[in-house]
Amino acid sequence: MDGMETRLLARIIWDYMLLGHSLEKSDCIIVLGSHDIRVAERGAELLLQDYAPLLVLSGGLGNLTRGIWTRPEAMIFKDVALRMGVPENRIIVEDTSSNTGENALFSMKLLAENNIFADTVILVQKPYMERRTFATFMKHYSKVRAFVTSPQISLEDYPNDEISFEDVVNIMVGDLQRIILYSAKGFQIPQDVPPEVMDAYGKLKEAGFTKNLVE
Repeated sequence: MDGMETRLLARIIWDYMLLGHSLEKSDCIIVLGSHDIRVAERGAELLLQDYAPLLVLSGGLGNLTRGIWTRPEAMIFKDVALRMGVPENRIIVEDTSSNTGENALFSMKLLAENNIFADTVILVQKPYMERRTFATFMKHYSKVRAFVTSPQISLEDYPNDEISFEDVVNIMVGDLQRIILYSAKGFQIPQDVPPEVMDAYGKLKEAGFTKNLVE
């Protein structure tokens, strides 16, 4: 498979993962754990634009940061938010979760422990994790109105010195596999996967983009 075909197939999955939600003012913004500080920048940006009064930063060390970072994702995100001008008293840190489900569960539990009961939330993740983030959150909190957003970056511009295009494709293929499998395991609500997305998924797996698949 040549580079052009790989990019075309990756674009199909990237576009499927993006939900395109129109954001509304909410009770809080929850930034889910990630290896990408641009997620924290997006969350801070939204708080500074008054989309919500509170910024919850979630994440301990997960599959992609364990062994790379020595501090919890949420603490690194806090540094980013403070640097961008978010007041410390508008930040809550959840720094023990290690996956998307725990990001949601632990963040909402921490809010409740602080007598904050969110009916509407904005969830912030990487662009290619929007759909799985939404499906996971809604499995646990179906009565909460949730919007999902991500750094406003194209597939072409997303790779950087820390994550290559090949890394992005491997992670996307792994996330799509989880969307296909995880509803049956009770981890998320079902998502319809169009035939063209399944076709792209199969071709990218055959081409060797399998590093982030689960057994």
